[in-house]
Amino acid sequence: MGKKTSLYHKHLESGAKIVDFGGYDMPLHYGSQIEEHHQVRNDAGMFDVSHMVVVDLRGKAVRDFLRHLLANNVDRLQQSGKALYSCMLNSDGGIVDDLIVYFMDETWFRLVVNAATRDKDLAWIEKQVADFDVAIEVRDDLAMIAVQGPQARIKTHALLDGLKQKKADELAPFYAVECDGFFIARTGYTGEDGYEIMLPADQAELFWQGLLEQGVKPVGLGARDTLRLEAGMNLYGTDMDESVSPLESGLGWTVGWEPSDRHFIGRDALQVQRESSECQKFVGLILDGKGMLRNHQKVVVDGALVGEVTSGSFSPTLGKAIAFARVDAHVKTQCDIEVRGRHLSATVVKLPFVRNGKSCL
Repeated sequence: MGKKTSLYHKHLESGAKIVDFGGYDMPLHYGSQIEEHHQVRNDAGMFDVSHMVVVDLRGKAVRDFLRHLLANNVDRLQQSGKALYSCMLNSDGGIVDDLIVYFMDETWFRLVVNAATRDKDLAWIEKQVADFDVAIEVRDDLAMIAVQGPQARIKTHALLDGLKQKKADELAPFYAVECDGFFIARTGYTGEDGYEIMLPADQAELFWQGLLEQGVKPVGLGARDTLRLEAGMNLYGTDMDESVSPLESGLGWTVGWEPSDRHFIGRDALQVQRESSECQKFVGLILDGKGMLRNHQKVVVDGALVGEVTSGSFSPTLGKAIAFARVDAHVKTQCDIEVRGRHLSATVVKLPFVRNGKSCL
């Protein structure tokens, strides 16, 4: 028996197939992963992401602490509610975790980190904060519901009272606002518009039911994975971990190199890798013919091993097998994937595959 979110019984009511995920009993799907995928791309779907870890950092030194802790530069956050995606690195430049940080005011930043890395992340943050006057509060009192899709905002607004609706309607992408105990963020993990809403756990079932009555259908972890894969978004533990850097994981754009005197954890190691010609790169793959791409399949060029698939699946939107892979820098436009002893041709493409429901190919 795993840990359960406050929405566990709502998942059972909707006929969810429950699986273990990061120590939690979570819904894999509610009958059809493909239908749930299309529901998000074409209308609106909702995810229970209450297993993710919300951490509030408070104190006068919190900005200085995050300038030290994160590879991206929180000095880019100057407007209240602005969000930033970043990796948290070890001293070797390996990725401890990826996260979103929200700036609320100079004494309050909010982090959202992964569920499976909870204990490791909290221990790492507590170790690094020793020299800073910053208080850490883990917000296990909150639930978190993501509503995603082209109709997600309209259907969510219908459920919010006047002030919350007004504030949500005014939100720009990648901003958040707090209102009457609700933390409403215009962020997500599907490549669609929508919200990630943090709210008191004892109000989560009522809000979930309200969304159901607005026609927002529940979506499980299976469709969440194909949606994020189409959107070109990494999954921690699959596409990256402490053995690889952001530069090898397609996340070089998240490293805040300027100003040059900001000495964040892992900077020295990243700088060495940045100047090396041996650094691998992260690419998208599309299988040219029939077949399926899966994690850990070998990538081959001219008979030589040049990399590995990190995430692979079937894209319901494109009707093709797609994947992420980490490959040698010299790999250009074509490669082979080793599938059960056969070499299948694949095309190397730039990520993402899909954005806002449309093919990017």
